[in-house]
Amino acid sequence: MSRRIKRMNPKPRSRDERDDSRPFKARTAKKAGPRPGGKPGTKPPRFAAERPERRAPKAAAQERPAPEKPVEALLPTKVQTVKVTADENNMRVDRFLEARFPGLSFSHIQRVVRKGELRVDGKRVDSKDRLEEGQSVRIPPLKLDAPKAVGELSEAAQKTLKALKEMTIYEDDDVLVLNKPAGLAVQGGSGMTRHIDQMLEVMRDAKGQKPRLVHRIDRETSGCLLIAKTRFAASHLTGAFRSRSARKVYWALVPGLPKPKQGRISTFLAKEESEDDTIMRIAQHGDEGASHAVTYYAVVETAGNKLTWVSLKPVTGRTHQLRAHMEHIGHPIVGDPKYFNIENWQLPGGLQNRLHLLARRIVIPHPRGGVIDATAPLPPHMQQSWNLLGLDASRFDPIENAPEE
Repeated sequence: MSRRIKRMNPKPRSRDERDDSRPFKARTAKKAGPRPGGKPGTKPPRFAAERPERRAPKAAAQERPAPEKPVEALLPTKVQTVKVTADENNMRVDRFLEARFPGLSFSHIQRVVRKGELRVDGKRVDSKDRLEEGQSVRIPPLKLDAPKAVGELSEAAQKTLKALKEMTIYEDDDVLVLNKPAGLAVQGGSGMTRHIDQMLEVMRDAKGQKPRLVHRIDRETSGCLLIAKTRFAASHLTGAFRSRSARKVYWALVPGLPKPKQGRISTFLAKEESEDDTIMRIAQHGDEGASHAVTYYAVVETAGNKLTWVSLKPVTGRTHQLRAHMEHIGHPIVGDPKYFNIENWQLPGGLQNRLHLLARRIVIPHPRGGVIDATAPLPPHMQQSWNLLGLDASRFDPIENAPEE
């Protein structure tokens, strides 16, 4: 695949027309200012060595919203039509059903939506579509068990709860940040029996509400995964992702040395499906299903000319965005089974052939004020590679200087 890497061009172009990898260092002066937790005029702290692993949000008591009213959990035995309330405004269709009827399985929700049994203002919808206050939702009969009563957990559930606690790197009454291990899926799929969404069942509260996924990371990617423990938090956190108020940083190991050492990758991506696999391909503006995707990258440290540790900041959140973008500029992520296709390239001895991609850090406004700032450590296979290559995980991360958009 051909690739294009352009340095800064003085001729202005629209965002949608850019397909480049441009240095960002010279563009940071206009956005200079303290990062969350920093002071004006001070150099950003080192990424891992000097920054606290978790930061408690500053909550203002007077800004706390009124407690949520209990949600009616009775399952309808016949067709009913309900109105979307102000509190449910902008909720996804699947989250709306889950909130109204705790205990509904993910598969059942997807089925009633896919079959068109659920209608919004008389029209078919997708489970990811968002509702607006005042809309009419036709709900079909739901012949499922009501949510389990809160009580003594089974031995298996206790083990699951313990596993979640061991993954936890930040938690309060509204938010949970997990350090998801590589190989554990976020949501279920064909033949998948264990995943984060299923594990969260053991954390249902007294009203039957379970924590909600706010975003996703790939199964083989490890690191920070944000979970909302309340409807209030879910609404605010998903809004922060839509408005791009959330800042995510990833670490990866790639072959060769990207040039320039700091840059911006801007392309359109479209899903390409086959019988056995699904990948994201570089597309053109206007192609069916094509979405604009932007990623900033920065070289942190090199191991000779063979391998490079890069830091990545996605501005958009497309499927496989970072993996497809690094392949696009000729430096696919080491161990990537979908996008690493360099012929005759040999993995250095001692390194595991697993995806070397970590969701290193997430910074996002807390729903009740303040900032959530969570950092995940290197997973075991990446730590082994860092040790063998002599890479220093406490080095300052230059992606700190990348623009926010």
